This record gives sequence, C-alpha cells and structure tokens, in this order.
Amino acid sequence: MRKERKPIWIMMALIMLLVLGACGQSATTKDTTGDSTNAAAETETKAVSDSASSASTEANSEEELVTYQSDAGEVQVPKNPKRIIDLTSFSTGYFVALDAPVVGALSGAMNNKYIKDQLAASGTIDLGETPTPEKMISLKPDLFIVYTGTEGIDKLEQIAPVVQIAYGKRNFKDLMLEMGKLTNREDAAKAWNAQWEAKINELKPKVQEAVGDRTVSILNPYAKGLFVFGHNYGRGGEIIYGEFGLKAPPKAQAEAIDSGTGWASISMELLPEYAGDIIFTSPWSGDKTDPKIVYDNTLWKNLPAVKANHVFQLDPTSDSYNDPLTLEGQLQFISDSLLSEK
Repeated sequence: MRKERKPIWIMMALIMLLVLGACGQSATTKDTTGDSTNAAAETETKAVSDSASSASTEANSEEELVTYQSDAGEVQVPKNPKRIIDLTSFSTGYFVALDAPVVGALSGAMNNKYIKDQLAASGTIDLGETPTPEKMISLKPDLFIVYTGTEGIDKLEQIAPVVQIAYGKRNFKDLMLEMGKLTNREDAAKAWNAQWEAKINELKPKVQEAVGDRTVSILNPYAKGLFVFGHNYGRGGEIIYGEFGLKAPPKAQAEAIDSGTGWASISMELLPEYAGDIIFTSPWSGDKTDPKIVYDNTLWKNLPAVKANHVFQLDPTSDSYNDPLTLEGQLQFISDSLLSEK
C-alpha cells in the first residue's frame, strides 16, 4: 500500500507563528496597548501573506501560462515550469526522467534509491514528510503537484498553481505522457515510452519461456498477516503481470488484479492459497513489524517456492514506487531473477 498522504496545514502554521510573535511582544513590552498589539499582529499576518504572494508573483511574472486539465479540473500553469514542488512522492521520478526541474520533494522520493542521486545532483531540497510553509515559500515554486483530495490545496494556491493527480487513475505509460504534457516535454515522454516498449519486446519472450506455466506472487509480511500485490501497486507488479503477462495464483489474480484494487490482505493461515511457484517479497514499509513472524513461520518455510529457493527479495521502500526510473531498475532485477529460473 502506498504511504499515507499527510495534510499540509499552512494557515495553522502561520497562525501559530502569529500567536508566538504576539506573546513575545506582550512579554517584553508592558506598555503596549491592546490596539497596538492587534495592529502588530495584523501587520505580521499581512507580511507573511505578502511573502507568499510575492513568491507567487515573482515565479510567474515572466512565465507564459497555459490551461492544463488536471484530475480536479482546469488550472492555469506555466508553459515551461522551472521550479516544481512535488508533494506526492510517487510522481517525482517522472519529473526526473523528463529532466524537469524539481526544487522540493518529500523524503520518500528523496530516499528512493533509483532517483536519489539525480535529485541530489540537481539540488532538490528534502521537504520532509510534512513540509513547512516557510520552506516551501522560500523555494519560490511556480508549480505544485499534489494528489486529489490533499488538504490545504487552497492555501498552496496562494503560493503557486496546483495540479492535482488521482493516484492509480492511469498506468505508468499514460501518466508519463501526461507529465510530459504538463512540463512541455511531450517528445521526451514519448521517447521514454518507445524505449521502454523496445526493452519489453526484447525481454518478454525470454522471460515467458523461462517461467513457463508457473505462477508468480508478490507478498509483503506486515503486522496482521501479508499483503498480496497485483498489477498496479508497485513492487514490480506493473512488470511481472502487466508487461510480462505472467500468471498469479488464481486467488491472488481474482482479489488483487481482476478486482482492480491492486492488492489484498490475507491472514497467515491463507498463505499457501496465494503463494506462487516463484515469489517476490519484502517486508512492508508501512510498519515496524519483524518480518521473521512470517519468514520463520512453518507455513512459509514449507511453501514449494521457498523450499526450491525460488524467492527473490525486493527493496522494502524503493521498490514500492512505480515511476519510470524505478521501473527501469526493477526491470533489470526482475528479468535477471526470472531468467535465472530457466
């Protein structure tokens, strides 16, 4: 499952700053009247608001704006965005692949092994998992990327245009084209898709021959059992089931793929019904549970795939992503692993 999106409480943070400022002023200036304190607070509020407005004006003053159809409606965006802040984590790799300038991203994206070096080299700032308004304003963004339904969008819009993306609405190739359109890099997006298709066309028949009729599972232990992942939730599912067309065990196929959800949660007792002849696995990054609860369990140890050493370990954090550069890294690992099963 993807990481929980955290709300961005810009105005709450600004109000807190005002309260602290007012308290400090009251403690040091006993002769200040209530009217003057209110006036000071109002002045500070205006200063902070003006700072956000100034950042937005400066970022967009010389930039041509165009109409973009986001997943939440039309929005005016820079034709060639130069200072993008991505607050989704899972979309950051698209901008890296397109060489679009990301000035700020969440820690999840910054720590993704498939893109972290590129982000560091370009000077992208790690915003943490709950970005502060001061840090975002200081980066002078000309475009925000968020998921639909993110709280505080109206406050972000005071700083720069906001494009909302619905997670999982498009497959990665379609989203690549969409991000190319957004950043005025459509040719680069089409070129990446074409190169990807060429790689798949070369590898797919080899992988299918090596795997044959065997089934493949993607399993993540967590606190209450296991997650069974399908075709559209990262961890290699887009490649294993989508591009290579390999089979999942029937129950995993029905609940995690045919259902469209991309995942299912099962108890330990049900594991044998969802485990394939070949298994890709890693602990789930969403909790701190010791995966040995599953991996040392008799049910796990007695699985045919485990006994035959047909189990491959994914990266618990980076492989949860499914952006173009992450997929390129996964493709190498997954194809090498499956071809070794011949």
